[in-house]
Formats: sequence, structure tokens, C-alpha cells
Amino acid sequence: MIFKKTKHLKGEITVPGDKSISHRSIMLGSIASGITEVHGFLNGADCISSMNCFRQMGVDIDYDGSIVTIHGNGLHGLKAPADTLDVGNSGTTTRLMSGILAAQNFSSRVIGDDSICRRPMKRIITPLAMMRADITSERGNDCAPLIINGRKLKGIHYDSPVASAQVKSCVLLAGLYADGETSVTEPYVSRNHTELMLNAFGGSCTTLGTTATVTSDPVLTGQKIVVPGDISSAAYFLVAGLIAENSEITIKNVGINPTRDGIIDVIKMMGGDITFTNVNADSGEPTADITVKTSSLKGCVIEGDIIPKLIDEIPVIAILACFAEGETVIKDAAELKVKESNRIDVMVNNLSAMGADITGTDDGMIIRGGKPLHSAVIHSKKDHRIAMSFAVAAMCAEGETEILDADCVNISYPDFYRDLENLQK
Repeated sequence: MIFKKTKHLKGEITVPGDKSISHRSIMLGSIASGITEVHGFLNGADCISSMNCFRQMGVDIDYDGSIVTIHGNGLHGLKAPADTLDVGNSGTTTRLMSGILAAQNFSSRVIGDDSICRRPMKRIITPLAMMRADITSERGNDCAPLIINGRKLKGIHYDSPVASAQVKSCVLLAGLYADGETSVTEPYVSRNHTELMLNAFGGSCTTLGTTATVTSDPVLTGQKIVVPGDISSAAYFLVAGLIAENSEITIKNVGINPTRDGIIDVIKMMGGDITFTNVNADSGEPTADITVKTSSLKGCVIEGDIIPKLIDEIPVIAILACFAEGETVIKDAAELKVKESNRIDVMVNNLSAMGADITGTDDGMIIRGGKPLHSAVIHSKKDHRIAMSFAVAAMCAEGETEILDADCVNISYPDFYRDLENLQK
């Protein structure tokens, strides 16, 4: 797909529903009793994978393209799947669902695409094994396919070496079925959507510092869930509005959960023109309309406890840094190496091809901003966040930029290119 420099980006958009919340609505709705109705569900490939996996386990899920209706089977009502559970490209489905599968009275096999079969699963195999789960990597490489023989679990306290909402959520969901309490302590607090939604469904999940604790065998009851706009999807337009000439963009109804809003902190540190209206916290997941305008930016250091709050946004933050005066240092982000692609290497290679002054490090990158970008052929590695980030970069680069495998955005944002084009009119 070919992209050209734009004269301006102006207008209002609404981004798709939050990916993390959409996944969790399917899983908790499936193991709750009664009906769960989900509004604003993300109709992307990853979330559809979660939906299809739970359908295979006997859950009646209706989706009319607007509202998802889940007829929950209850905490102990899932049925053995007749075939392998295919998660597609979804790491969230793989890791969170494994916590639930580990405690069932049946066996299951979990597989995904080539990318999933390279992503590290030892990070969930280890704590689940501590809970007495029978979970193995079929190929012995700590990756999918996973073989999970459900059994009775015991509660544990797990000190996670990484701040990962997927690891934390996997253990907490397994803890719903375990004897006693289960808790997870992280180095830094990761996104807390599982904890919030568990409590909304009637579970008991408490948080103290960086430790989350869940009580077993709750009575979960179906709920109405309104999914806010995904801040990870909004991030591309936030950056585009800040770096494109003569631009002003408003993104409506964006989730601004404080465990997810790291990109907002970075924009403020860089001196970006960003304002909030219609702030609303009534649903438990705070939202706002966010407006950004073309800005003069300055480099900053991004590290430590902010990293889990913006790990998915680092590729597009790297684009932002190219247009900031001075040096931007991103560190403590080694997690980028085990996403859908090695995002450190991919960002460094592609931005270097566009003329950026960027150096990769073991746990991040250093970007010396202010060097004009030019056209290049961008290798997305079929990573949706890479493709969207470079579509934004191309809007502000001289010449015509080609992005290979650009359709990978369907994983999280099928209408991304259409929405970006509409802002150029």
C-alpha cells in the first residue's frame, strides 16, 4: 500500500472499542451465569478469535455486528472442545484463556499462527505449573501449541518477573478455580482491566500496591458492558495530529484508564498541545474526548513504571520522537522484542530507511529528532502496530512510502486507513 505526505489532518473520529476490554468481556461473560451484553465490541481478528474459542467450548454467543450477546455457561459450565482451539494471532487469547483452561475438567490443545507459535509462553507455564496445572509446550520450546489437561488448582502468590497484564490476568483467572486466594505481584502495575471487570461481574479482586489478589469460586453474573474507544488505536491519531502540518484532530470517547494512559504523559512531557473534554468515569473505565493540534515538541526520557502503561504505543511514540527537538531515550522496554515482531529491530530498521537518526539498544532505542523523513519501503512484518505507525510517519515524509503487508491492521483496526484518509479531506 502506498502513502503520500498530507497537507493537513483535520476532523473528528471515533476509534474502535478497546481490544483488551473486548477480549475480557468474552471470557468473563462466558464463565458468568446469565446474559452479558457487550456494546462497542472490537470487531477485529484477535477478538473474534476469543469469541470463536469460547463458542467451541459450548458458549452461545450472538453478534450482529453491533452488540455481542453472551449466554454464559457459569463458572463450571464450559465444555470440552471437539477440536484444537485456534487463537489466530492473539497473544491475549492464548495467555488469558490458558488460565481458564488449566482448571477445567477436560483437556485442550491451543494453537495459533506462525507468530503466536514463536511468542514466549513460559511466562504463563511457570506460574500455572506452580498452581499444579498440567500445561506443556507440544514442541518443547515453551511456545504454542500448548497442551492443557485441566485439573484442580491451588492458590499461590506469584512474584512476576515482568509487568504484564497478560501474565497477571492468566494467573488471576486460574485463581477463580483454585483452592484459597491467588495473588500476583508485579515490578510495576500493568493494565487493570481484568481486576475491574471481575469486580463488575461480582467477583472479589483487590489491589494493594503492585499486588492483585483474587478470591476463588465467585458467583459471576452477566453484565452490560460498554467498551470505550481503545487508547492504543487513538494513539496513531494523537501522534498524527501533533506532527502533521496545520492539523487538529479530536478523538471521541477514548478510554483513559490510568494504567493505560502513558502516551498522554509522554505527549505532555514533550510539550504537545492536548486537551480533554467530556471526561466521564461513570462506567468504571474513565473516558474522554481528546483533541490534539500541531505542536513544537521536545525530546524526553521514557523509562521505568511508565513503560507498562504505553508498551503497545512505543512504535508510534518512536515516530513522534522523530519530530521532536533533541534526544528521546526509551528504555526498560525489552518486552518489545517478543511482541508480534521484534519491535525494537523493526522500528530501528524502518526508521533508518526513512532517514531518521535512531539507535537500537537492548531494552529500547535512542532517537535524535529533527531529521526530515523521506519515503522508503517499509517492512511491517505483518505487525499491525508497525503498519499503523508507519502510515502516520508517511503522512509527514517526503515522497511516496510503501508499506508491505499493510492489511495486517485488520487484527485490531480494520477501518484504520479509511479513517486516516477521511481526516485529509
